[in-house]
Amino acid sequence: MNARTEPYRKEAAPPRPPLVRELLLVAGFFLAYKAGRQLATGHTGEAFRNADRLWDLERAVHLPGEGAVQHLLLHGDTLIRLANTYYASVHFPATLAFLVWLYLRRPAHYVWARRVLTAVTGAALLLHLAFPLAPPRLLAATGLLDTARLYGPSVYGPPQTDQLSNQFAAMPSLHFGWALMLAVGLIAATRSRWRVLWLLHPALTLLVIVGTANHYWLDAIAATALLGLALALVPRPGRTATTAGRLLPAQRRGETAGRDAVLAGAGR
Repeated sequence: MNARTEPYRKEAAPPRPPLVRELLLVAGFFLAYKAGRQLATGHTGEAFRNADRLWDLERAVHLPGEGAVQHLLLHGDTLIRLANTYYASVHFPATLAFLVWLYLRRPAHYVWARRVLTAVTGAALLLHLAFPLAPPRLLAATGLLDTARLYGPSVYGPPQTDQLSNQFAAMPSLHFGWALMLAVGLIAATRSRWRVLWLLHPALTLLVIVGTANHYWLDAIAATALLGLALALVPRPGRTATTAGRLLPAQRRGETAGRDAVLAGAGR
């Protein structure tokens, strides 16, 4: 039996990257995220000037007012507290759980997603340095409330004394960019007919970051553009393996061609 007539053999799943190396990479990824945001501190005046310009630009292009979303959340204390809690507690754990699941179940997609997230985060940190931006909750012209400070829980201290985070790094919103990548990654890595529902996570994240006055609409638009660029540049895992034991069309054609060759040889 030669290569043309040998039955199709299912491709082995790609090996998982070494765990220790990945733990170090992911730890370094999160540390760089935290440390990089600190580099942009000390640009308060520029951050507020940029915020004024951005706010005027949103009004000039007739984007919907962020205040309309906040007004909806302020209908009850419970709703706004839930929004604040979602902002404070879902961002990092959801992204970490996403990476862990991909690592265990979809190694090739894990490497792809990690590369995309790294590219988006690196580009975002450079933009934070080049364009410091005060969030709408700190800009008096917006008329928006700092819901986390008023209702809790809050992850930020006073901007002048906060040593744990850079509160003038609103553009782009990594809250939204990471949430959108989580949805894109799970849609790409799974085959459930319901997988499109993962888009509810970035949709909810968008409402939360805007309604709590932590981000402008344009922050999310910028994050989407960065993610789109990263997805275009980072190759997605090839679909060469079978899905649920079924052969892909190209594999079926190859197997059919092999059978035809055998039958042709037998008829001689």
